[in-house]
Amino acid sequence: MCGRFVLFTTEDALIEATLDTTDFAKVQAPAGLPRARYNIAPTTPIPILRAIDATEASIAPARWGLFPHWKRDDSGPPLFNARAETVSEKPSFRSAFKTQRCAIPMDGYYEWHQKQPQWIRTGSLIWVAGLWDTGLDMLSATMITTGAQAPLDQVHHRMPRFLQSEEISQWLMGTAEEAAELLAPGSTEGFQITPADPAVGNVRNDYPELISSASLF
Repeated sequence: MCGRFVLFTTEDALIEATLDTTDFAKVQAPAGLPRARYNIAPTTPIPILRAIDATEASIAPARWGLFPHWKRDDSGPPLFNARAETVSEKPSFRSAFKTQRCAIPMDGYYEWHQKQPQWIRTGSLIWVAGLWDTGLDMLSATMITTGAQAPLDQVHHRMPRFLQSEEISQWLMGTAEEAAELLAPGSTEGFQITPADPAVGNVRNDYPELISSASLF
């Protein structure tokens, strides 16, 4: 699973990284771009990338925790992860899976192993497959997860569905059948795992030392 992540690639750097790692020639951000954050938790706003057409995309803030279009209130646990194995079938996700797919940027994420948070990253911007919807008249999103692959399986049995550059357009603009081809675990090449500051357990803690001080723990 993934319940906390980090995004410090912001402002112009996020636009440039998006252009470098996707097939889009233009990326809009009409609502602005996020500030650097080091402890992003469910129910808070996250940036999501959606295709406008084959050459243009937009980045917009969305609540991390999907509200399906039929949702009438905000009761129940936040749907911040969606299992790849059932995402095309579950009522909460199946409609969005058909036509409302997004990609979520992150610089890395946290996972807990034996009560110790681990900082997981590659050293560059990472894209994760997601879904979006507009229940309760707000834009919201969830992150696709799969079974974990080495080396990440030593930390947790689930992991986000990471998208390689060549998979992003297929996920965002492909048919449901084409998107379903990407529901198997993605590549984990280049991932690194180090202990993170235990202070990440408190969502109010949001500062660079959570990861820059990781080697001290």
